[in-house]
Amino acid sequence: MSNIPADLRYTKDHEYVRTTADGVVAIGITDFAQGELGDIVYVELPKVGATYGAHDVFGTVEAVKAVSELFMPVAGEVVEVNGRLDGEPALINTDPYGDGWMIKVRLAPDGDAGLMTADEYKAQVS
Repeated sequence: MSNIPADLRYTKDHEYVRTTADGVVAIGITDFAQGELGDIVYVELPKVGATYGAHDVFGTVEAVKAVSELFMPVAGEVVEVNGRLDGEPALINTDPYGDGWMIKVRLAPDGDAGLMTADEYKAQVS
């Protein structure tokens, strides 16, 4: 069974959202997703200032087994990109809910509608 932190919100595509401060959220992929992909060797992420609607593709991850698109779980503007992933994409594998976050986004009004709770996500992946 995957680790499913109760303080996060989730998408059916296995991205997570953590509220940080002032309408800003950190976004990453769950350990369930990285487990399905395998060891991640490359990450392509957007630039600061890019804006997305919920469910838009915002990047890709390349793993030993597969390449997968990343879907934006919320609507908003990218305000920070985890630059550590350029040199250490494996942080996603070793610490998906800590240093392995991907981007931070300032939410658009009602930009986080439709996210699942930890219990709802747990039911999906069970």
